Amino acid sequence: MKYDVEISKGAKEFLYFLDEKSRQICKKNLNKLEDNPYPGRGSGDKEKIMVAGKERYRLHIGQTFTAFYVIFETKKLVRVVELLPIDKAHKKYGYK
Repeated sequence: MKYDVEISKGAKEFLYFLDEKSRQICKKNLNKLEDNPYPGRGSGDKEKIMVAGKERYRLHIGQTFTAFYVIFETKKLVRVVELLPIDKAHKKYGYK
């Protein structure tokens, strides 16, 4: 069953300021969450993490960007809450 993918206002603004090629790469990868939002199922670099005591999922998009998202299983909804350059994501969330 497919999931709806919803992108937050902040993530949409981030996409808006990217060059066309980067924007298309991000959109293509985010759309893959429709079929498969969970880690360990199919392709993609997805991981379940804890952020400020809240369960989140993270998706690396190439070696350039990171998306953070929440899955609402009962609604079959994936909400992308943040999209960042990968280095800023690592600094913000403590990854090395």
